[in-house]
Amino acid sequence: MARAVKHVNLHRIGTTELRVISDVDDGVMPIIQEEERVIRAYAQRGWAQRMVSLFILRDLQPLISQVQAGGALPPGDAIDLEHRPVINVYDLADPTSCHIFVNQQAMLAAGYWDDPLAIRGLLAHEHAHPLAENATTRASRRLVLATSLAGPAGLAERLERILAELADQICLRAPRELFTNELAIARGFADAMLHLNQQNVANAVASLAGRDALRQQLDQEVAQGHRPAGEARQLLLVGDLKSYINLAIEVAPFYRAGRADDARALEQTLERELFPRVAGAVGTAYAAIRDMYLALPSSLAAEALLIWGQELLDLVARLLGEQQLPTSYRLQLAPSAPEPGANTIGERP
Repeated sequence: MARAVKHVNLHRIGTTELRVISDVDDGVMPIIQEEERVIRAYAQRGWAQRMVSLFILRDLQPLISQVQAGGALPPGDAIDLEHRPVINVYDLADPTSCHIFVNQQAMLAAGYWDDPLAIRGLLAHEHAHPLAENATTRASRRLVLATSLAGPAGLAERLERILAELADQICLRAPRELFTNELAIARGFADAMLHLNQQNVANAVASLAGRDALRQQLDQEVAQGHRPAGEARQLLLVGDLKSYINLAIEVAPFYRAGRADDARALEQTLERELFPRVAGAVGTAYAAIRDMYLALPSSLAAEALLIWGQELLDLVARLLGEQQLPTSYRLQLAPSAPEPGANTIGERP
């Protein structure tokens, strides 16, 4: 079914042409204003785009349908688009233009829709994606992951899928997000990025209520003899790792950009309000992975990045093995990276 377009407009910000299309009735203007602010700020720092298309949509189904119908993006980039608050689709060969998609449904769910500073941080991050491309981000697109987990068929298949998603997030996609966050922070958006990540940490802490409910349910199943106690611990551990160690992708860039006080402020909240309430391995994994992110160079060739990524995944596998979850991660190199001219996607994890 075709959607009614509520807002179509053309704006000129310096040398950048901003095209706005929206099927949303209310709340559009603050997003447009923040987009203009972000475009101006990057231009003042020497990077002006030629053309930006800003789509403010109730959800991202139009983009998902386009991807499914025409293969507009690499298959891995089409995963879970409906839950992303903001996405930047851009051409690797031409970073002077891009297509920004704002997902009202996801923005409301995360508490961003009525928060101009969070909106600024999201848009600054998305615009930084093409600017942050480097040898390491290009190499990351050549990494291919294989995951295997031994155990009872039904449970192992379920956990293996979650652990594969975790590895994709903290290893394959992480370099792109790390350098993008670092660049946005360094180019004048530190306050907006800190505010955004404070909200993300608060959302993570709030999610513990659901985690506590799951733990109580599992404890009940164990008490009733319906589930082994070890299996319950494993389920909680995998859920905790999937939900929380990716916060290292948000914190490490503040250290990398010389904003250690901001990074520590975020980590103090994690250490006080989150890590004590989840599996003990989560804090250990977070710190080790954060340190690997801090040391990641921007100039790695694919072979060197594969070694770095395998080391990171071996660390996670060791933690899982200590909980009787024998997991194997194996990274390989695809024959080649996406060709210049191919569309790619930037999004927050």
